[in-house]
Amino acid sequence: MQHRHCATSLIPRLIALWAGLLSGLQAAEQPRQWAETHLDELVIQYSEFHANPELSFQEKSTSTRLARALRDCGFTVTTDIGGHGVVGLLENGDGPVVMLRADMDALPVTEQTGLPYASRVVVKSEDDRDTGVMHACGHDVHVTNLIGTGCYLAANRAGWQGTLMLVGQPAEEKGAGARAMLDAGLFRQFPKPDYALALHVSAELATGKIAYRPGYTMANVDSVDITLHGKGGHGAYPHKSNDPVVQAAQLVLELQTIVSREIDPLEPAVITVGSLHAGTRHNIIGDTAELELTVRSFSDEVREHLLDAIQRKANAVASSNAAPPPRIDIARGTPALFNDPDLARRLRPVFSAAVGAENIGLAAMTMAGEDFSRYGRAGVPSLMYWLGVVEQARLDDYTAAGESPPSLHSPLFYPDIRPSLVTGISSMAAAALELLGRETD
Repeated sequence: MQHRHCATSLIPRLIALWAGLLSGLQAAEQPRQWAETHLDELVIQYSEFHANPELSFQEKSTSTRLARALRDCGFTVTTDIGGHGVVGLLENGDGPVVMLRADMDALPVTEQTGLPYASRVVVKSEDDRDTGVMHACGHDVHVTNLIGTGCYLAANRAGWQGTLMLVGQPAEEKGAGARAMLDAGLFRQFPKPDYALALHVSAELATGKIAYRPGYTMANVDSVDITLHGKGGHGAYPHKSNDPVVQAAQLVLELQTIVSREIDPLEPAVITVGSLHAGTRHNIIGDTAELELTVRSFSDEVREHLLDAIQRKANAVASSNAAPPPRIDIARGTPALFNDPDLARRLRPVFSAAVGAENIGLAAMTMAGEDFSRYGRAGVPSLMYWLGVVEQARLDDYTAAGESPPSLHSPLFYPDIRPSLVTGISSMAAAALELLGRETD
């Protein structure tokens, strides 16, 4: 208890110390001042990204815009890494390598915001249907924030030393872009970072606020496809068949006992059967039943237990019905996002000085996934935090109407971009300055 009290008492002094260092920088402007001064041009860039969204692994124009903006600010830029991935490097003497990452892809969602710069892009989906495309998850904010933060740091090199590495990543929505860039040699072709930072917009957090959680914060995301085999026949003569629908019904219930009876109640875990297809008509027993599962967890131990138990349950159901063994295909998706606790502690007073201690919250754990986690798995201490992007007055209007604000991935979601960018650039630039702090004699 005494140790915790001492650590707590240090926070105001650390905030004051960092604020003093920031005020003493030779830079002409602090991050917030710079962001406010350049806000009009940043909003124009944001509007262009928003109006011209591209799906995962199709981000050619987006990456071109990003690369051009970074070159204009003095970065050495390399493109087409792991698809349309972009890396901008700025070397400024000896020191650590700090990576800032933004994802670039959009979603197959038809926008309904009514904004003057709303997306009108329509493309063919993977199943050859026409679909709108929209930045419904805030990646346009992320990219613009990356440009703003990078250009501020490029214009104010007197306040830091080391190497700044900006990464524009493709295909986060498919959980595949980070792996593609790493497999293409991201940390071999370029310096391996000492730290990595990213932010993500929040549709429920007010502008001016940020939130984060040390340790596990987003989930492992895995998919499992199961095909149960039976023997088809007439619905009037079930004894002459082996009904895969009955197997599927048993398996759906059995799967729920994995979480409720095999996993520690204090360990979060989810098994959801999102799709079940079997049969063709009322009076026909089919040959197969197909299930599609999403499986969510945090720890590696729970992850392995869930996947092993799913296979055990599926095989047991088939065996109990004298059916052939099922086909089970497991696709391991993004690993859980783990915010480095030491890095989180180090940046707490920095964020407090940048946005105010009253504007920092503890983020809840979420079972959603985020492939920024792969950089941490590659051995880089990492931190992702949430950025509030909806003005408090608008949140209050939703509350008064008894409604929830449009969530991420909604066709109605949009950020209040001006205050969002000011807070995003202020917080991320402050964190980068801390990690790239200039050494003094």
